[in-house]
Amino acid sequence: MSAPSAQELRESVVELHGEWDEQWQAVLDLAPQLLAAYVQLAAVPQRKGHLDPKTRELVYLAVDAAATHLYSPGVRRHIRQALELGATPGEIVEVIELTTTVGIHAMNIGVPLLAELLRERGLRDGPGELDEYQSGLKARFVANRGYWHEFWDEILELDPELFEAYTDFSSVSWRHGCLEPKVKEFIYTAFDCASTHLYVKGWKAHMDNALGYGATVGELLEVMEIASVMGMQSALQALPVLQEELLARTAPVGR
Repeated sequence: MSAPSAQELRESVVELHGEWDEQWQAVLDLAPQLLAAYVQLAAVPQRKGHLDPKTRELVYLAVDAAATHLYSPGVRRHIRQALELGATPGEIVEVIELTTTVGIHAMNIGVPLLAELLRERGLRDGPGELDEYQSGLKARFVANRGYWHEFWDEILELDPELFEAYTDFSSVSWRHGCLEPKVKEFIYTAFDCASTHLYVKGWKAHMDNALGYGATVGELLEVMEIASVMGMQSALQALPVLQEELLARTAPVGR
């Protein structure tokens, strides 16, 4: 099979992502073989089609907008394409609202570590009993978010004030949003499984929640497939810089 032409590669990128820009041109100019391989990799979820095109763009957006990544060109690219595919401003706002919850993982990971250290120092001999306030907070979280997981236990016990504020913060999109619960769980899964984060407990919990809301294996695989192509952003960021530096070296020196 012959290598795809430059025009074919441009058309493939536009079919995948809705546009062609200077970043893609730099990849085409400097690493056409990489671009050819990328369009095959990124096309897998599109060919399989378990997610509708709009949802695919919302998943891409969650990966790029997460505080653990913040890839601004991708944020703009996927917002633009999601709007083209019929996403409403409210749906896009909701994806961003869901993605803002990534910060709580400092507590999800850190508080159990603190509890472990306290046990090692003899300052804690096990979980304490929840009082009425804490029990009420747990019930509110379950009512708003639809699940409970053990990674909330120590936070609720040791820092109930933070847990209460986070419950209200994370419930905004659940109380006022328009995405179906299954799609909300896809968004959580997307930024948890991204290679810049890899929060395994949350990743598993949100896939489990999604299955409970009727998600298929194919849909969840597609969410992860979308997240798995983010490595291409190394080329999209770095190759335009290389191209600029090469051009600067060949430019005539002014007097």
